[in-house]
This record gives sequence, C-alpha cells and structure tokens, in this order.
Amino acid sequence: MQKIFFAVFMLVMILCIGTSGYMLIENGSFIDSLFMSVITITTVGYGEVIPLSPVGKYFTICLILVGVGFVLYLVGEVTESMVEGGLRKIMGRNNMEKRVAALKDHYIVCGFGRIGKVICKNLKESKLPFVVVESDTQEVQKIDELGYLALPGNASSDEMLLKAGIKQAKGLIAVVSSDAENVYIILSAKGLNPKLFIMARSSGTEGAETKLLRAGANKVVSPYSIGAHRMAQLVVRPTVVDFLDLTVSGGELGLRLEELRVSEHSPLAGKRLMDSGLRKEYDLIVVAIKREDGDMQFNPKPQTSILPGDILVVLGEHEHITALEKQL
Repeated sequence: MQKIFFAVFMLVMILCIGTSGYMLIENGSFIDSLFMSVITITTVGYGEVIPLSPVGKYFTICLILVGVGFVLYLVGEVTESMVEGGLRKIMGRNNMEKRVAALKDHYIVCGFGRIGKVICKNLKESKLPFVVVESDTQEVQKIDELGYLALPGNASSDEMLLKAGIKQAKGLIAVVSSDAENVYIILSAKGLNPKLFIMARSSGTEGAETKLLRAGANKVVSPYSIGAHRMAQLVVRPTVVDFLDLTVSGGELGLRLEELRVSEHSPLAGKRLMDSGLRKEYDLIVVAIKREDGDMQFNPKPQTSILPGDILVVLGEHEHITALEKQL
C-alpha cells in the first residue's frame, strides 16, 4: 500500500511539473497545459493542443520518459495489490474451512459478542478446540486477528453448522444477542446432531429459559442472574467468594479447583479414597465425586470407592493436579 501511495504522489508531482513547464515554455493556459501533460504521460496520443517549440519538444520527451514509467509502475502496483489481495482472501478462506473440517470433539461458539469473547478466551487458555460462527464481518476480522478459527455466516443455518463440523462436535454454545436466535440455533443443531451437548445464553426474561430448554438446550445460563447473585454474595459472603475466585482462576494461593475424569485403565479405578493416596501422594482434597449417572457426592467419605467414569472435583496446586491427571 505504501508503494501505491508513493507512486500516486510522484504521478501528481509529474503532472504539476508538466503543467508548469508547458505554461512557462509555451505560454499555454492551465487547462491546455494540464491536458498536454496527461495525454503525454498516458501515451493516449490525441494530438498537440499547444504548438511545441524545440525546447517544448525536448521537455515533452523528458516528460514521456519519466511520466510513462511512473504510470506503468502505478498500474502494476494496483493490479498486483488487487490480485494478491483477492487470492490471499480466497486461499485464506479455503485454508480456514480445511482447518475447521479437520476438527473433532470441538466446540462451536455461536456469536462473538461480549460473552462470546470471554468464552473463547477461556477455551483458548484451556487448550480446547473450537470454532466461532459469526455473521458480523467486522467481528470476523477481529476473530482472525486473535488467531481463532472463524466462519462468517448465520449460525442457525444447517449449511453453516455442517461447515462448522457439528456432526463431529462435542458441544455447541449459543450466545447470540436474542433468545429467539438462540432457540433457532438450538433447533437446527439438535436436528443435525441429537446427542450434541448444547449450552445457551438467556436474556433473563420470564419464560426464556423454559423455551431454550424446550428447544433442546442441556444447560441455560443467564449472565444477568449470575451477575446479580455474585454481587449479593460479595456482600453476604465476601471471603467465600474471594476463595472461590482464587481456586478457579489460580490466584495468590496457587490453588486450583479442577475436575478430572477417571478412565477404565486408571490405577485408581476400584480403589477407596482412603487407599488412593490422593491426599498423601498428591496433596489433593477431593471436594466431590460425580458418578456417570449424574449423581453428585459432596465431601465424599474415605470409604467411598472411585469408579471408572467418575469425575473427581479436586482442590490443590496446579503441579499436583497435572501429575494426578496423568494417572487418570
């Protein structure tokens, strides 16, 4: 782009010099001198509107040699920019679609508003694969700049959801601006993949959560309700909220609250908590155990057995959690 600006600037300067030269050498009017300069450097060849003296002819020769070169340079730069830009855009789009098509067990984030941005940031930090479907072209550019996979289009379209790999996806997060749009997205997604886990954003209006659940959402979250509840808890139980923030985000205490799934081949499968060594070897506290059938056991007893498929909610240092995750 800088080369194009430079070529345009030099072309304007040459026109100014050519116009001034014809006015001084041949006493031509401004319009006739400008016309002579333009047809000379563009090699149009309409004929001389100003009779040229020998000095004027030498001046015209110099103007042709310099001016024509810059005109050709400008045309070449503009053409190259347009062709390369178009090819880059097409190749970039094709490359993006190929990368999305290769995804498996990923998440589809529908909408890149304020909530969508935070969700994508957390998914990125957790190293979970995801693709964003957004209809606003300006937002799509921002997504590209952040390095996220993005598909421009309407998320309620079956074609767009198929492009996003909904058949191979692990879950879908509908966080567009209105409840009605989220309902359409959920209906389309459930029709294409009935087993898909779907989480949706609710505006908090009366009946919105019921409609979203009825459409097929597994979980419905109202940011306004959560925000209000959190503000109230900060007043009533500020220390508890601060502790939870530290454990979830890994703050000054260096603690993390994580969930880990027990595989069938894990050496901990079938053992009791008291025999697992989680407290002694890993210095971890098991806050809760979620069974495969959805049953949640809070503060499980030492005699509680760890079964394959269980999800352990543990509290401890990040390094110890990572070490335990390798055993599970």
